Amino acid sequence: MRRLSIGVAIALAFLICALVGPWVAPFSPVEINLERQYQTPSLTHLLGTADNGVDILSVLLHGARLAGVVALLSVGISLLVGTSLGAYAGYRGGRADHVVTAMADLVQSFPAIVLNVAILAMIARSGLIHLVLALAANGWVLYARIARAQALALREREFVLAARVLGASPVQILFRHILSNLAGPLLVQASAGLGAAILAESTLSFLGLGPGVSASWGALLDQGSAVLLRFPHVALIAGGVIAITVLGFNLTGDWLHDRLDPHSR
Repeated sequence: MRRLSIGVAIALAFLICALVGPWVAPFSPVEINLERQYQTPSLTHLLGTADNGVDILSVLLHGARLAGVVALLSVGISLLVGTSLGAYAGYRGGRADHVVTAMADLVQSFPAIVLNVAILAMIARSGLIHLVLALAANGWVLYARIARAQALALREREFVLAARVLGASPVQILFRHILSNLAGPLLVQASAGLGAAILAESTLSFLGLGPGVSASWGALLDQGSAVLLRFPHVALIAGGVIAITVLGFNLTGDWLHDRLDPHSR
């Protein structure tokens, strides 16, 4: 229960910041004031300032929306594509199963971050949609493997065999009996996948391959790493926010796994 309360509290705090953060931020994330750059936390700037005097709290609040949009879109696309391919491959078997499995093996043969970097490096000026598609390019694989494994087991269950005997079409069986029983494992993976997507977006922004906006957690961490020994508060705050947010979604995913997996109970 403590793990649930901590994880949900962090996840809800992130979602609230993503929704209302830009409206309650005390300063503009691009407001430049060279006289106040790299100031430590104070009453005026609660978390201090970074490069060019931008307010760290304002950058974090604006960056939360970017991280939230990227995470929701990339996980949503990955979940839709991966579940559809995996469930179909697992239920149909044969050539369809071999093709989907081969595609998943091919994508997983590349390290995730390397594939993301390679996709974005081919684009002259990457935007938000490019970042989302780059993350979804390998994000669908895990959902496909989960859906395939579950479909392989479910297609031999009694209720599926009964529906087949009663004349239900493959499409009806797939949607009514297979996909409806995949919600639990996929929900667990999606909750943890949100944290992974936030971390991936921050990593790519840190490497300069983000959507080109200044209000990004990864870009702020990149600024702080350049002056880590002189002004450590910038990198520590940015890195701490990223770590805590990812931890919150991971704890939520662990709790959902314990609740939805009968073997865990």
